[in-house]
Amino acid sequence: MSKDEQLLVQMQGISKSFSVTKALSNVNFELKAGEVHALMGENGAGKSTLMKILAGVHNPDEGKILVRGKEVRVEDPSAAKKLGIALIHQELSIVPNMTVAENLALGNESRTKWGTLDRKRIHDEALEKIARVRAPIDPSELMGNLSLGTQQILEIARAISMNAQILILDEPTAALSSFESKLLFELIAEISSAGAGLIYISHRMEEVWNLADRVTVFRDGQLVATSKKNELTPDQVIKQMIGRDVKDLYVRNNRILGDVVLKVENLGDGVNIGPINLEVRAGEVLGLYGLVGAGRTEITRLIFGADKIATGSIHISGNLVNFKSPRDAIVEGIAFVPEDRKIQGLFALMTLSDNIIIASLARFVRLGFLALRNIAKAVDTQFTNLSIRASSIEQIVGELSGGNQQKVLLARGLQTNPKVLILDEPTRGVDIGSKNEIYRIIDSLTKEGTAVLMVSSDLPEVLGMSDRILVIRDGVVVKELLVAEANEENVLLFSSGLASV
Repeated sequence: MSKDEQLLVQMQGISKSFSVTKALSNVNFELKAGEVHALMGENGAGKSTLMKILAGVHNPDEGKILVRGKEVRVEDPSAAKKLGIALIHQELSIVPNMTVAENLALGNESRTKWGTLDRKRIHDEALEKIARVRAPIDPSELMGNLSLGTQQILEIARAISMNAQILILDEPTAALSSFESKLLFELIAEISSAGAGLIYISHRMEEVWNLADRVTVFRDGQLVATSKKNELTPDQVIKQMIGRDVKDLYVRNNRILGDVVLKVENLGDGVNIGPINLEVRAGEVLGLYGLVGAGRTEITRLIFGADKIATGSIHISGNLVNFKSPRDAIVEGIAFVPEDRKIQGLFALMTLSDNIIIASLARFVRLGFLALRNIAKAVDTQFTNLSIRASSIEQIVGELSGGNQQKVLLARGLQTNPKVLILDEPTRGVDIGSKNEIYRIIDSLTKEGTAVLMVSSDLPEVLGMSDRILVIRDGVVVKELLVAEANEENVLLFSSGLASV
């Protein structure tokens, strides 16, 4: 057997239950040396549970694990570490108030002949480890001062330094900037070419297609299929994940459009945006599409009063409005779901209930006191209508999955009873199943007469959900298309400036 075909890991007949929930059922999985093996599936499909078993976080109820052909017992993370298995996930095992060098040396600190910490050697070794991942990081910097993405890169550096040959990356780019993601992808290629095996858990199809050699899909605790990447199309993977054709992913039922609710004329910021002219009718989804830097998000922020308008006007239901702040926009019937739910949207340490009602608290004040019973009733209604999966409305929102966090943001906007709903990247960072649920929510809102302005960098999403599409380039609208005349090719041509308007 060649090095490329050598099996590093074999997991056979793995089953695992948590209380009455069957998380995994008789799963068989293999990892070869030198390959990047992607795992895909909806939240709760079983992929992370299987990897936590491999990493010693959980023990299987049934089944066995072989590493390099030898059956092993991975009873805890320490045992996994000795076998050369490293799990890198979003809950990083770092000590924030220690330096980068000290974190990289944890558990394997160099010492002097007198038994004290050899700080110079620890610093020099850190420089070598950092150089391997080509990251511009000062070893003397406190770990807690670094971005989550940089911390994650350093976790990988630590794993490499400890000769880990089986690396598990669980949603590794969720906290990374574009620069850090590029750095990570280069690192993955280098590690796999050296003979290590990498397991890459992600719902981001583009990343999987660029990185993976093989793809394994999970659904409802079972392994559906393992295929070489060149034997599949993204649509086939989605069908395996959700159990139905990709054409059923988007929801756009027969929509009856009403009067113009939002009208924007000659809107601009005086610098990069404008003039912008657009209208959105009741019951309509107007999609905004453009390449990175085109100005999509900036346009929505101007409409919502988050940024100062230099030119132009906004009308809501025929009435001229002048927003000095987002609060003014909310009062006039505009709700905004921002692009980055973790930074711009959610209060991660607050409850689901608090996050939902925070933008509409004034509605629940009676004689100077909060009407707690009314708040609970309102939140329960949103909880049910949006099918938010949580233990209760008092669960901390940071504990929820990405899809359910996005639904909480939607619920906050809907709690203000908006006439216009602005969605900026409404399904970024959520799994396929949650995307479908969010699409159903959007479509149902149009039935109630809500006007939806949707910004997305996911072109199939824009084509699948919009009634009309405005193509943005260099801060202006360069083309308006009815969905019937739009396709990926012509939208991309207009957005890149390769097609004449």
